[in-house]
Amino acid sequence: MIRGVSAVEVFLPHCFPVVREYAASARELRKMATSLGANTYNRQNWEDSDFPILCQTCLGENPYIRMTKEKYGKECKICARPFTVFRWCPGVRMRFKKTEVCQTCSKMKNVCQTCLLDLEYGLPIQVRDTGLSVKDDMPKSDVNKEYYTQNMEREIQCSDGTRPVGLLGKAPGHSDMLLKLARTTPYYKRNRPHICSFWVKGECKRGEECPYRHEKPTDPDDPLADQNIKDRYYGINDPVADKLLKRASAMPRLDTPDDKAITTLYIGGLGENINDSDLRSFFYQFGEIRTITVVQRQQCAFIQFATRQSAELAAEKSFNKLILGGRRLTVKWGRSQGAKGREKDQEGVTESGNRLEPVPGLPGALPPPPAPEEEVPANYFNLDPSTSSAVVNIAIPPPPGMPNPPPPGFGPPMFHPMGPPPPPPMGLRPPGHIHYPSQDPQRMGAHATRHSAE
Repeated sequence: MIRGVSAVEVFLPHCFPVVREYAASARELRKMATSLGANTYNRQNWEDSDFPILCQTCLGENPYIRMTKEKYGKECKICARPFTVFRWCPGVRMRFKKTEVCQTCSKMKNVCQTCLLDLEYGLPIQVRDTGLSVKDDMPKSDVNKEYYTQNMEREIQCSDGTRPVGLLGKAPGHSDMLLKLARTTPYYKRNRPHICSFWVKGECKRGEECPYRHEKPTDPDDPLADQNIKDRYYGINDPVADKLLKRASAMPRLDTPDDKAITTLYIGGLGENINDSDLRSFFYQFGEIRTITVVQRQQCAFIQFATRQSAELAAEKSFNKLILGGRRLTVKWGRSQGAKGREKDQEGVTESGNRLEPVPGLPGALPPPPAPEEEVPANYFNLDPSTSSAVVNIAIPPPPGMPNPPPPGFGPPMFHPMGPPPPPPMGLRPPGHIHYPSQDPQRMGAHATRHSAE
């Protein structure tokens, strides 16, 4: 019989997982007892705590929870030292959770003892270190890891416990990428039970009493289905972190122009209630402001700083975060004086620089209209532009009831006596023009000219 487990629990079929868990605990206790007898120094590093270090998500939404405490219950999965294990249920229809790493490893990385996510941002360690530009290479061998842990414990004891230690404590206070990716509310769906493997095979007979989820599993090839607690702690090969970093790279960003002479920012979407004094009261903190020009008709403004450094700081701190008078304002860089006269061809490109896929079935773009100096007067008859245009009198059919006009040759002349000369030969005509015989005015009035001469 296993110590601490009654005979009823051993022989109940539904308690087999409980028996295996207690058996594993017994093996770890024997292993720890062996190490205690071999070296009395090891016990000084065993951890005894009164309350775990947890995030709001792992703790659950219920403010009243029952938590069990087992002194020296398991070994830390990072430093392999015995520590106090806490176990609790975060809510109704949720799985039981327990601490996985010791508090020393948790304080070194400022993470939760259960999910190993950052306590401030709720993000994986790899994402946090990338956003803060921190590269904390912890040793992975047993001897070096023990020496590193002892030094960090000494530093933790000397600190007040309110700030992280090591390289993380020396990092800058915040990052714009982390503020955009940070989870502001708890995500309790992470505490749901695991999927019932018997239900997937169609062999679960518990029904609604089954503590596991009766849902179809996700794609086994999904990288999120293969996660390792050590990879998450050391910040390498974390699939959740890779997904968040890809999302961060796709976010819109404000690129700094190459022209160092540009110190002007464009502020759009002002509305009717925001004036230059409101803009000055916000942007003065970034540096000296030279001019503020408000275009009320376009509901925009142009803020020119005295130095380029002040303009870059203002653009970095206000892009996608500027809210004045309850309105979210648009912040962009102004254009240089040389680029105002020409527009850059950005067909199919959004403001953030992402190229859009063409939509099939839409007509192509129309050609641009000709410039004013290139406009040519309409010459429908291919006449010589050097000669004066003749006045053409084209007879219109009379209305019903009126007598018909005289036949050709007996009426008044239809053309001006000084008509245009005949068209030039085919070899002398400009290329691309076609002349038809019916367009020759001399041919149309030949009879009228002959009778008038007689």
